Amino acid sequence: MDITIHWTFLPHTDPEASLAFYRDILGFKVRNDVGYGDMRWITVGPADQPGTSVVLEPPAGDPAITEDERRAITGMMAKGTYARLVLATPDLDGVFERLVAGGAEVVQEPTEQPYGIRDCAFRDPAGNTIRFNEVR
Repeated sequence: MDITIHWTFLPHTDPEASLAFYRDILGFKVRNDVGYGDMRWITVGPADQPGTSVVLEPPAGDPAITEDERRAITGMMAKGTYARLVLATPDLDGVFERLVAGGAEVVQEPTEQPYGIRDCAFRDPAGNTIRFNEVR
């Protein structure tokens, strides 16, 4: 089978702050930006990987989600426990320095993990954990 990751979804609470993080700090390309009422879906991805995208979506934008579920989701987002994304780079220290210089919230500095991975972690403006693994 030939399977690739095409899209993944992360919630956002502030479209402009999300753009500043994903486009301006990470250097992702904006592939699409669609609004509907007071909601906005922004699709971003690595410029050199046109087939891989992250859709930044309004939290609990699905009309089938109840108000209680919506409150639970936004509460988990505020704590940083709702969603996460793991990215990979051969230059972990360079990525770490760039995100720190851009004002990103550090969760974990570059660390050699006991299970064999060197990584670091940040929170995006919506509270999502963005972890970077070093590819050796």
